[in-house]
Amino acid sequence: FRQRVCKANIMANILIIDDSKSMRELVLSTLQQGGHQVQTAENGKVGVQEAEKDSYDVVITDINMPVMDGFEVTKVLRDNPKYKTKPILVLTTDSGTDSKTKGKNAGATGWIVKPFSPEQLLKTIQRVL
Repeated sequence: FRQRVCKANIMANILIIDDSKSMRELVLSTLQQGGHQVQTAENGKVGVQEAEKDSYDVVITDINMPVMDGFEVTKVLRDNPKYKTKPILVLTTDSGTDSKTKGKNAGATGWIVKPFSPEQLLKTIQRVL
């Protein structure tokens, strides 16, 4: 039975990059409840370093962060052969068209606007897998 459940809901190894501790914890909790393995990073630079150490099925990044913003994170990861085709989702309060275009141009797969519902996040993860 468990194997059938896992096939219906693909479990993933996911990296969350966000400078907000409360947001990292909220996304972490939501994804773990969905059965995913999750690692977190507190800024873009740490996130890129973590992504290079391991191989993640999905990366979720905030845009507005100190040290390295989410656009730069996305560009750097897209230059890494490991992440050429892996889903990179942007999770941000910014819903402006200019930012979405900039994110898409950087290589983002999708855009999730905060606040989000846990169901929406889990559905989006399943869709991009």
